[in-house]
Amino acid sequence: MIKYRSNKVISRNKDILGGTPVFVGTRVPVSTLWDYLKSGDSLEEFLEDFPSVKREQAVILIERAQNHLSKVP
Repeated sequence: MIKYRSNKVISRNKDILGGTPVFVGTRVPVSTLWDYLKSGDSLEEFLEDFPSVKREQAVILIERAQNHLSKVP
């Protein structure tokens, strides 16, 4: 697992996009990453289009989702 200097990767603030979960330090909704991946785009394409999101943030989010899903019965 990649270590990110902050344990927090996702932020929610009612003053930023009405409380939509975004990557910390950005205004990029987390759902945008899922939309890219669902449509067949690569992580590289997402990062190129949203340079304010750090690779470590995206990878940690994906790993956390994978870990969560692997525990679902």
